[in-house]
Amino acid sequence: MAELERKMENGLFTLQFNRPEKRNAINFAIMDELNQSLSEAAENDQIKVVLIRGGGDKAFCSGGDLSEFHALKTEEEAWEMLSKMGGILYKLLTLPKPTIAFINGTAVGGGCEIAAACDFRWMKKEAKFGFVQGNQAITTGWGGGTILFEKLPPYTALEMLSSARIYSAKEGFELGYINKIIEIESVESALEDFLSKEVDVLMAYKKMLIRKWEQTQLRERIIEEIKTCSKLWESEAHHAAVRRFFTKI
Repeated sequence: MAELERKMENGLFTLQFNRPEKRNAINFAIMDELNQSLSEAAENDQIKVVLIRGGGDKAFCSGGDLSEFHALKTEEEAWEMLSKMGGILYKLLTLPKPTIAFINGTAVGGGCEIAAACDFRWMKKEAKFGFVQGNQAITTGWGGGTILFEKLPPYTALEMLSSARIYSAKEGFELGYINKIIEIESVESALEDFLSKEVDVLMAYKKMLIRKWEQTQLRERIIEEIKTCSKLWESEAHHAAVRRFFTKI
């Protein structure tokens, strides 16, 4: 079974993280599959909307898979992984089609960064989310912090990132991070407003937004975020936090 399940139907391209036993954590294999899938979504005129969700009913995505990434110790090693996923997130952010993250379970760390890179975040009412990277003595490292400052009022984003706390779907909606609280059964019907439009119309509107980001050098700002996280990754405080994480599991 593929770790990233792909389904194309009636203009909707669904990408499902398929590692429920790992809370849908991102590893190098998923990075490659996601990168390839986003290229296909950009080039295929039959695809109108991309929906990203988690497999199972417990997690959307728990971020990077520490069982793979804990071996990365130095700034250079961290940069290689972080910049790779950061490039994929920028590709998701600037995909010329509407993108929706359906947060159908817990989203933490990098999972929240992936959701932030999508145009819309729909969330199951029982789910929770949090940019918890600060608890690991690092910052967001895939570009999600920079993206969050684009999408929320600055001090709302700053509090969400700095506190590293867990939020409910209701809190996320009130803060503007979540666009819609939705039941699983109603996801497809909620997509009809998008899928009933011509793909050229959807792309034209998305390109207006992409031009704004290009003019404000968003990509360059994301690179600076990744550099900062790479430096912090090397710190003893981060390595100690990772050791505590593995002690608990």
